Amino acid sequence: MNSSTSPIIFAVQLQLQLQQLLKTSIAFFFFFYFYLIFLYPSIHPSMAVLNRLFNLRSLSSPSSSSFLRGFSALTSETDLRPPPSLSNAGLLLPRDPKDRNVQWVFLGCPGVGKGTYASRLSHLLGVPHIATGDLVREELSTSGPLSLQLAEIVNQGKLVSDEIIISILSKRLESGGAKGESGFILDGFPRTIRQAEILEGVTEIDLVINLKLREDVLVEKCLGRRICSQCGGNFNVANISIKGVNGRPGIYMAPLLPPAHCASKLITRSDDTEAVVKERLRVYNDMCQSVEEFYRSRGKLLEFDLPGGIPESWPKLLHALNLEDHDDKQSAAA
Repeated sequence: MNSSTSPIIFAVQLQLQLQQLLKTSIAFFFFFYFYLIFLYPSIHPSMAVLNRLFNLRSLSSPSSSSFLRGFSALTSETDLRPPPSLSNAGLLLPRDPKDRNVQWVFLGCPGVGKGTYASRLSHLLGVPHIATGDLVREELSTSGPLSLQLAEIVNQGKLVSDEIIISILSKRLESGGAKGESGFILDGFPRTIRQAEILEGVTEIDLVINLKLREDVLVEKCLGRRICSQCGGNFNVANISIKGVNGRPGIYMAPLLPPAHCASKLITRSDDTEAVVKERLRVYNDMCQSVEEFYRSRGKLLEFDLPGGIPESWPKLLHALNLEDHDDKQSAAA
């Protein structure tokens, strides 16, 4: 192991290599097995015998067992159906957050509001909100060689490479573990299948919330984003009001205006130009559909269409998560 490589990254890379070797070995076995069946049909054993032969359930690492669960599902026709994805009608989650694990991921296009809702849930549930976008911006504020590389990538509207994101995120998780943090809400990660596989090798993700919003609204939202150069607060000056047409519902989002002491200190992010925003949306749509399917096939994906701004969307999101009662208790205590 290179001395500069994080132990987490090294362990996960090794695990992925072993997993790939396992997949290749199994693929070779089945090729050889079916070839023999083709030549000698009388040797066909039952799948139950194969299951006992491989003793698939004896492997216990998270990513390996996940892969092998999918493999062992081939032993039964009834198991060929993928697990149903979660829906907006409500999740089968315990109502008391103390009785559930909170290791959640927020997915969604740039500007959809992942940071806003992840931050609110972080405060509600008492777990850290880890935004890879913020981690990247923190790195950009330094003067190291990685900062220059990141600046070029971000200003062109491209996605940051897996290696860079994993390195930055692993440092954050390591420091959080040292502080005794329990649980987390990830925002902006994973964005690729490889990142999702690495994350699954590191920890068990309980729920993935996929926020969805119309593209025309997303562009307006991104162009209206502002940051206070002094306190770092995030605001939005866009006043979005789109009427419903041909059965398509309208949508209204009030601006999120800054307090008076921040109003004169607002700045625009360098990547919030129309050309860059549209390029980011295109890149996201091209790359992240496979990540959504990765979690959908595991029955962990909650698809949530934002009906409007925070006043309209927040109560409905809490309802989908079975958290509306908890929010009422928190409000009463405050």
